[in-house]
Amino acid sequence: MIRALYSAASGMMAQQSNLDNIANNLANSNTNGYKTRQAQFQDLLYQNTTQPGTSSAQQTVFPSGLQVGLGTRQASNEVIFTQGSLQQTQNTLDLAIQGNGFFQILQPNGTMAYTRDGSFQLNNNGNVVNANGYALVPQITLPANAQNISIAADGTVSFSTPGQTASQTAGQIQLALFANPGGLNAMGQNLYMPTDASGEPTIANPGGPEGLGTLQQGYVEQSNVSVVTEFINMIVAQRSYEANSKVIKAADEMYQDVNNLTQ
Repeated sequence: MIRALYSAASGMMAQQSNLDNIANNLANSNTNGYKTRQAQFQDLLYQNTTQPGTSSAQQTVFPSGLQVGLGTRQASNEVIFTQGSLQQTQNTLDLAIQGNGFFQILQPNGTMAYTRDGSFQLNNNGNVVNANGYALVPQITLPANAQNISIAADGTVSFSTPGQTASQTAGQIQLALFANPGGLNAMGQNLYMPTDASGEPTIANPGGPEGLGTLQQGYVEQSNVSVVTEFINMIVAQRSYEANSKVIKAADEMYQDVNNLTQ
């Protein structure tokens, strides 16, 4: 019965972590470029009363054995990198990635971060930056009198100036591709950092043979969180938590009965 108490308690703690994950998904249901996280669980150690496959007689073995589990734990919360819906905006610098890839963002400390959030604007120097003022890499600089800004699907940025009919090229946006994007470390502010699990990025032009997606000007990628799915997950987590609490109550009542027998 002691094992029942601790096993049920581990289930309650696992569902608490699961609910935290669901709450974070729901909180970011309107965050541009956010990718939903899905909780993954693992069973804990087993106490082997009879090991499966051990000898039961001279020429026979136990086909299944007797093992008692010790509960569960949340092993990870896997990031689901499915495509979010594209929402049209009134900003010509807003970009959405249709397919694989990440924008490269230079942080103030000089390190490179990566994001799916394509909400960009210009700073006082005419550089394309994100909402925090961090520069897009490669750096794209536009003059103050730039007009008719166009960003092609392959990332080529062009513009014109008053009195000129021919367009000028300001540069080309490149994207980063990771072998395992689920291994990226989320830093907040819609930014990710590479890890040994994600591998080093492959940098290339959008829409190229490397498998990177294309850019859509005037759009941003919305969160891929399904609010309906998260509400269902929340109900399941609540019922599982309730079931584990009832196990603890039942085990406690059994202990109470045993104690009464000794009186």
